[in-house]
Amino acid sequence: MKAMILAAGLGTRMRPLTEHTPKPLLKAGGKPLIVWHLEKLAAAGFKDVVINIAWLGWQIPEALGDGSQWGLRLYYSDEQAETALETAGGIIKALPLLGFEPFLVVNGDIWCDYACLPLHLAPKTLAHLILVDNPEHHPQGDFGLHTGRALNGGDPKLTFSGIGYYHPQLFADLDYGKRALGPVLRAAMDQSLVSAEHYRGVWLDIGTPERLAELDHKLNAAERATLPTSKQHPIK
Repeated sequence: MKAMILAAGLGTRMRPLTEHTPKPLLKAGGKPLIVWHLEKLAAAGFKDVVINIAWLGWQIPEALGDGSQWGLRLYYSDEQAETALETAGGIIKALPLLGFEPFLVVNGDIWCDYACLPLHLAPKTLAHLILVDNPEHHPQGDFGLHTGRALNGGDPKLTFSGIGYYHPQLFADLDYGKRALGPVLRAAMDQSLVSAEHYRGVWLDIGTPERLAELDHKLNAAERATLPTSKQHPIK
């Protein structure tokens, strides 16, 4: 199974941090946000990862190279010469790189401890979504969940994490161009073609400088907590 990291956003909510740096290369816990994803995907057994790029996109392949340092093969879907394609539009453009089998897509501006293991979609299923508890900044949620199926309606609603598994057939009849993912998923939900699960682990939407600073603080604190004390290992 291949994976895709969505990294083409303009990062407008992250300004001024993104005026000279694309959001995926902003650091938390001492490493770029996108590197956390690459490490997780490599640990889960993925080998091929597609990354779409747009705003200041040239910096991303310059920083990451071919992915060999993580045991990965990286492919770049370049949207720099086009108007922002949004999520579904970016996936459609990248389909030639993703192939004919189901694939994983992860938003580049989240941090989550979900394992993201390769997954086989069930029969008559074109997408599987990871849903999480609603954060304070998104209390209304996105989709309902009932007996393992995602619903375009119903209460209570959960928030889409930005982690999803998709069959290429989900996008087969869609024209190339700017297109949001939400309407595509809702149309499939109306045909009962979307499964989902409720993940209750750690998930953060890193959409603002304040949330980035919060994540950086948490990761650095966790790193300090794992370090041995000076009494255990005195510095010589």
